[in-house]
Amino acid sequence: MSEKENTNINIPLLKTINSPKDLKKLGIGQLDTLCQELRTFIIDQLCKNPGHFGSSLGTVELTVALHYIYNTPYDRIVWDVGHQAYSHKILTGRRDRFNTNRKFGGLAGFPNPDESEYDTFSAGHASNSISAALGMAVASRLLNENKHVVAVIGDGSLTGGLAYEGLNNASSQPNDLLIILNDNDMAIDDNVGGLKDYLVKMTTSHTYNKVRNDVYQKFKRKNLISEKGKNFILRFNNSLKSLITKQQNIFEGLNIRYFGPVDGHDLKGLIRILENIKDLKGPKLLHIHTIKGKGYKPAEESATEWHAPGKFNKDTGERIISQAKDQPQLYQNVFGHTIVELAQKDKRIVGITPAMPSGSSMTFMMKEFPERSFDVGIAEAHAVTYSGGLSKEGLIPFCNIYSSFMQRAYDQVIHDVALQKLHVIFCLDRAGLVGEDGPTHHGVFDLAYMRCIPNLVIASPYNEHYLRHLMYTATYGNEGPFVIRYPRGQGELKDWECEMKLLPIGKGRKMKDGKDMAVITIGPIGNTANAAISELEKEGYSIAHYDIIFLKPIDTDLLDEVASKFRKVVTIENGVITGGLGSAVLEYFSEKNYKDIEVTRIGIPDEFITHGSIPELNRLCEIDVPGITKRLEGVLQNKPALKPVL
Repeated sequence: MSEKENTNINIPLLKTINSPKDLKKLGIGQLDTLCQELRTFIIDQLCKNPGHFGSSLGTVELTVALHYIYNTPYDRIVWDVGHQAYSHKILTGRRDRFNTNRKFGGLAGFPNPDESEYDTFSAGHASNSISAALGMAVASRLLNENKHVVAVIGDGSLTGGLAYEGLNNASSQPNDLLIILNDNDMAIDDNVGGLKDYLVKMTTSHTYNKVRNDVYQKFKRKNLISEKGKNFILRFNNSLKSLITKQQNIFEGLNIRYFGPVDGHDLKGLIRILENIKDLKGPKLLHIHTIKGKGYKPAEESATEWHAPGKFNKDTGERIISQAKDQPQLYQNVFGHTIVELAQKDKRIVGITPAMPSGSSMTFMMKEFPERSFDVGIAEAHAVTYSGGLSKEGLIPFCNIYSSFMQRAYDQVIHDVALQKLHVIFCLDRAGLVGEDGPTHHGVFDLAYMRCIPNLVIASPYNEHYLRHLMYTATYGNEGPFVIRYPRGQGELKDWECEMKLLPIGKGRKMKDGKDMAVITIGPIGNTANAAISELEKEGYSIAHYDIIFLKPIDTDLLDEVASKFRKVVTIENGVITGGLGSAVLEYFSEKNYKDIEVTRIGIPDEFITHGSIPELNRLCEIDVPGITKRLEGVLQNKPALKPVL
C-alpha cells in the first residue's frame, strides 16, 4: 500500500511500526491504541480485498503481546493454519504491501518462510503447529541456543489428530515449548469464577514459579527427588488442582503445565502472564479466550459467515455478494442438491465432512436430514475411517473432503476403506487449482496419489450432469470405494438438473471425431479443451476429442481406438502431469507396445503453484483456452513441446 492510499485511514501509530523493534519502543499505554489501529487497518483492507477476517481480528492483542515480549525472529512463533496471522504480517514489515495479500505476485494468505524471516514455518493445513514448534524447541536445546518457541493453535485445529500427537510427545522430550491455545469457539473449561481467577494469577506468578523451582532444585540436590518422583508430584499437583477447580484437564494429564483460561483481549494481562511464564522450564500451555471478529460487530455476531466474508461495506456491515443470475450453479451446490435428492429416496445415504459443511454444501443435507449428516471437525483421517465404519454396517456414506485435505487421510483411504472394498463414496471438492489460498490448498495431486491404490474407482465429471450421473453410479452401480473429483467454482450449465443415470464404469466417450490429432481429457477442463479445439478447427485442423471420465479403471478400448487412428495424442488434466492421466496413457501405450505415437501431456507442471485468481493461475500453467490452443498448435506443427515458464 502506498502512503497515498493510507491517507484516509487514521493509523498514525501503526504507520511507525515497520518491525517488532519499533513495537518494543512503545509504552504499555500506547499498545491499546496500536491494537485499535490494527483493527481499523484490517477492516479497511479486507472490505475491498477479501481474506480471512474473523480469526485475524480475534488475535490482535495476542499478536502484539507476543512480538512485544519475545525477540522475534530469533525467538520462534509458529502459527497454526495462518487464518489468524494477519496482524503478524502487518507488524513484521509487510504493512505497505498488505493490499497485495492473496493476489498474484503479492503476499501469501498464510505464513510463508520464503516471504519473511518472521514466518517460521509454512502453514495452510491445520494442526501442525505443535509438532513443528516442538521440533524447533528440542533443536534449540540440542544446539545450546536460548530460543523461545511458541506455537499458536486454535480450538478448531486442536481437533486434528496431529495436534494430539504433538501434545502427547511434548512432555517426553527436553524442551521449554509454550503452546498458546486460542479458544474462540469451543468451551474447553467451565468458568469457575473467583477461584479460577485466583489460581490463574497464582500459577502464572513469577514469584510462585521461582519458589516452586527453587524447592524442586533443593530436593534434587539432596537426592530427595528423582525425575520419576518429579512426574509423580506433577501428577499429584494436577490432580489436586482438578479437585479444587472441579475441572479435568487433558493437558496436565499429559504433564504439560496449564495456565488459564485468560481473557485474550486483555492486553496488559497477556503481557504480564507471558512475561511471568516466559522462562519457565518444560512444556506449558496458555489457554486464552478470544472473540472471532473482535471489534467489528457484524463479525462478532456471526463468526461462520465472517470467517472469509468476501467484499463488504465496512460502514454498514453489508456483504457485497454478486448474485449469479441465470448462470450455472457452483459444483459444490450441485453436489449438495444431489445428495439430498438421493437421500430422500434412500435412507442408507449419509453425509460426512471434516469441518467444511458450508464450503462443500453439505449444509443442504444437514438442513434436510440432520440425523444423517455429520461434521466431524478438522479430522480428515477420522472422517475416512468413520465413513468406513458406517459403510461396514450397511450405510452408504458420501465423505466430502477438499482434495488437498484428503492428503491427510491417505493411509486411512488405503487401509481402512480400499483394502476392505468398503462402499464409501469420496467426493473431492476443490480439485485442481483453487486460487488465492495458494499451494497448500491446490487440489492438484489427487488423481496421481489415488491412481495407485487398488480397488478404487476414480472419476471426474465433464459437467454438472455428469457429476449427478457419477454420484448415482457410485451409489447404485458399484459396491466398493468410489472417488469423484470436481473443481471449485461455477459449472458449465444453466440447466444443471437432469434425470440421473448409471454410467458404465471404466468407459469414456468420444466427444467428436477428427483426423490430425486426438485429445484426451478428464473432468471439466474438457470444456476448456473443447473451446481450444474449436479455435484450431477454424484454421482448418481436424481434432478428435475423447472424455475419458474414469481414470481408474481406464477405458482401454478407447485407448486402443486412439492408438490405431492417431500418431499425435495430447492428454489434458487439471492436476499434476506426474502420475496423472497422461502418465496412465503413456503406461498403457508402453505395455501394449504401441510405437510411433507422440504423447504430449498438458496439466500442472511438477512444481508448487503460487497463489492468485484461478484465471491467472490457469494462464500461468497454460491450461486456459489460449494456453491449450498454443500447446495443441505446437503439436500439430511439430514444434518442440515447451513446458510453461512459471
